[in-house]
Amino acid sequence: MDQATWQAEKHYLAQVIDHIHSALAQAQAEYEQAHHETSAVEANYGANTSINTLEVDDAMETNAEIQQQRNIVARVTQTEAITQKHLQTLTTLLHNPYFGRVDIVEDGVPETIYIGTASLQDDQGNFLVNDWRAPISGVYYNGALGPATYQTPNGQQSVTLVKKRQFTIADQKLKNMFDTDVTIGDEMLQHVLGQQGDEKMHNIVSTIQQEQNQIIRDTSSDLLVVQGVAGSGKTSAVLQRIAFLLFHARETLNADQIVLFSPNRLYSSYIADVLPSLGERNMRQVTFAEFLTARLQGLQVQTLFERYEQNAVAGQASRTIQKALEDDQILTAMHEYLEQLSPQEIALRDIRLRGQAWFSATEMREYLQTLPSAYPLVDRMQMMQKDFLERLARQIEHSGELDFVAEDMQGLSESDYQSLLRDEEGQVVIDLDSDPQLGERKIEQRYLEQKLRPIDDALYNFSMLDIYVQYGDFLAYLADRTYAGLNRDLWLAKRERFLHELEFHRLDYEDATLILFLRDYMTGAGTNQHMQYICVDEMQDYSLVQLKYLQHAFPKAKFTLLGDSQQALYGQAQKPEALLKRYQATFSNQRQRLIKLNKSYRSTKEIMAFASAVAPAGDEIETFERSGKKPIVSVMKPNQAAAQLHHFVEDLHQRQKTVAILTQTQASAKAVAQLLEQTGDSYQLIDDQARSRQAKTLVMPIYLAKGLEFDAVIGYDVSQTSYGATSSAGVLYTLASRALHELVLMTIGDVPATLTQANQWVDWQDVRA
Repeated sequence: MDQATWQAEKHYLAQVIDHIHSALAQAQAEYEQAHHETSAVEANYGANTSINTLEVDDAMETNAEIQQQRNIVARVTQTEAITQKHLQTLTTLLHNPYFGRVDIVEDGVPETIYIGTASLQDDQGNFLVNDWRAPISGVYYNGALGPATYQTPNGQQSVTLVKKRQFTIADQKLKNMFDTDVTIGDEMLQHVLGQQGDEKMHNIVSTIQQEQNQIIRDTSSDLLVVQGVAGSGKTSAVLQRIAFLLFHARETLNADQIVLFSPNRLYSSYIADVLPSLGERNMRQVTFAEFLTARLQGLQVQTLFERYEQNAVAGQASRTIQKALEDDQILTAMHEYLEQLSPQEIALRDIRLRGQAWFSATEMREYLQTLPSAYPLVDRMQMMQKDFLERLARQIEHSGELDFVAEDMQGLSESDYQSLLRDEEGQVVIDLDSDPQLGERKIEQRYLEQKLRPIDDALYNFSMLDIYVQYGDFLAYLADRTYAGLNRDLWLAKRERFLHELEFHRLDYEDATLILFLRDYMTGAGTNQHMQYICVDEMQDYSLVQLKYLQHAFPKAKFTLLGDSQQALYGQAQKPEALLKRYQATFSNQRQRLIKLNKSYRSTKEIMAFASAVAPAGDEIETFERSGKKPIVSVMKPNQAAAQLHHFVEDLHQRQKTVAILTQTQASAKAVAQLLEQTGDSYQLIDDQARSRQAKTLVMPIYLAKGLEFDAVIGYDVSQTSYGATSSAGVLYTLASRALHELVLMTIGDVPATLTQANQWVDWQDVRA
């Protein structure tokens, strides 16, 4: 880059920095003023709304004052939040105002546009920096030099792109810049990808690739399936997609209407800083097991990782039952089961209050028997619910006929009695002066309404249905029909296990989703109409039944499914097209799109060459040209493992910041931790409850490392015993692709055939002499 261009860019950066400093001073003053006003209003809130309950008129006047004060508090609090967010945005921009520039000609008019994480305008309203999510910024990510288009609310706009420039700016100083004809030049990527990893994922807005940009700016697909190889940036792209959606639909969409299903808590913590770094609030994050547990209150649902550990020692019969229960054909069997249920076979239970049955299972069952059997079961259940809610309403209306009401009323304290006169906002709702007798009757009804609220809740939530007894009966039904060609004893053994786990308030992973389906099919409940976007990470680890339940639970949401079919640690790897075909029936009559990300940016080309060689379909993986060391395979005897592990940890830490030791199971991870104790190495042992990674040396099972990356990875005990099965190829591929810069595989005993086949991509060390 010539000196004149360099000086011109430094001059423009200085102008932008000066403007940010001025804007920061003003924003700081506005924030302090807003904060002072909020504090003053809140301090005066109690003093200005002293409660006067001696007279009804006084109370009504007080209520009006309370509402007025609440409105004032809400207004000044909102103003403070807006000024605070503006201050935070400017503070972020100060250190790195922009990362790109495009020069375009639109309708014959030349224009220069700088692009950053947020927009910045001068005092005349001219854009000094454009937000990366603005329509015009799409040219930076999608267009090569020459004719280009960008999408606007009014349709496509055509421009001529004459220059694309990338900047490296740090601490308000211009460090480097490149002119390029592609989205992001290799020089920029080499610089970014060559850095050491961090405990938190960063946003990638300065290095978004064209294929990633398609994911980010897709607003039309009802089902977007992203198949991305390890290190392709699929999760980063989906997080930027969420930021893009929040920016463009800010009038109709907020972060609480987006849910991301992440693989584990550690991963949720790892990605937690991405959206805030872009000025957006985080979407809701939950693991699938946590989601199930929340819907099945009082029970602990087995996690996918706990089942993985269980299956390592369980027999084939257990895994066969799991597979049958997670195939979507099970839902057909469930419908057939429900169609043949008689009222006597519905697992109803009493709704009780004060130790007595308020509504008995017998009377509810008798009501069901009066309904035509031709009606769908869900309709009959809802009719029963409606009938008993109406019975409850009549009981409240005729409160005087219930003996205990008058007795309870006499025992009320004065404060409890006064609370019956007011609603939750403190507003007086019962006037005793105009008609004392009517007022007293309303107080009795209000008291009874509160007292019988548990009955109302029980009816509303269908608590009269014992769904766990019903599910046990469903398993017996499957046994009687030798469902999926499995003999009766296998199904009855599964039923016994289910009932045993239930005694300890636990549920197996495969049972939880079916119990929810059974409950919702019988009651018509379980849907959330509020959510607009559901994102599912590691889609290959979800059964079709589970994905169908998510669609059932969030019927109005658009879905983004992302993952890598080759990282299917819990099942067979599948081709992306096969995955999409599986989803087509589940998400029928919707606009569907498959985007494949085949290029891996995380690891060096040497590591990815090895990972591709062991992957089930590695020939489809493209690697980014960043050179490094070949992976090392070290073959040793069991009694050499502790010393060799210590050697590799020490050696790698001389060059790398984080070293992860990855094992097949949690038990193996604990064994590694004991070896590190013997050699005096510090470490952090990660389990599925971990929420953060703090140590420089981490020990964890491979299934908890999915989606994460580390400067160096040590694969422990990559031997024939642990990795001999053909299904282990995906595990080894996943392990290898966690490494950014260096990879070591410790083989204790016999070398697995998978490694032998990748012989040319590794450096061998045999220390068994």
